[in-house]
Amino acid sequence: MVWYALALAVIILFAIAPLLSVLIASAIAEANGCVLHEGGVNPCVIGAVDRGETLLTMFFLGWLMLMTLPAGAVAFLIWIVALIAHLVLRSRTRQTRTELCT
Repeated sequence: MVWYALALAVIILFAIAPLLSVLIASAIAEANGCVLHEGGVNPCVIGAVDRGETLLTMFFLGWLMLMTLPAGAVAFLIWIVALIAHLVLRSRTRQTRTELCT
């Protein structure tokens, strides 16, 4: 069952990774008093280095949600089917073993 939990964690992380990128970029920009929007690169000096382009790239990665959220939903449905199939087969195997032992 650990593999199912790990697979679910990977599916969720894959689906929301672009959202996390947007949230992190927005938080960094806000914490440093920078302007961040889709209109273009704005200077954002953090530690004497301009990170405006990096933050804008992280912000634009949010558009990947148009692909990762539906793909994550499909992967989640496949995960549910696999989990149910595994539980049903395990239940049947235990019943068969119990019947053979009695």
